[in-house]
Amino acid sequence: VQLQASGGGLVQAGGSLRLSCTASGGTFSSYVMGWFRQTPGKEREFVAAISRSGANTYYADSVKGRFTISKDNAKNTVYLQMNSLKPEDTAVYYCGAGLWVGNANYWGQGTLVTVSS
Repeated sequence: VQLQASGGGLVQAGGSLRLSCTASGGTFSSYVMGWFRQTPGKEREFVAAISRSGANTYYADSVKGRFTISKDNAKNTVYLQMNSLKPEDTAVYYCGAGLWVGNANYWGQGTLVTVSS
């Protein structure tokens, strides 16, 4: 499975961004899709995940109520809508495809989100 993430950029605190991740080369609906993020010197951390059917979503406490994960199986794409962004959300965001929540066997290339104060 190949994953291509896009949508990162520079935004002011309180602003919004939407990340997209399109999959190819596999059966998109077979995977739990997730978003993770990483800052320099820290381990990659879980942000959000969505079940194979899209019926269930999961969030890290730090983003709950501000971020929304969704997917379109027909387009093989998962999205992360990020609202009320904070400077501490600044990171490289990665999409991942795996077998369970918090796991990824396949990774996208990462897209940088920078939130200025």
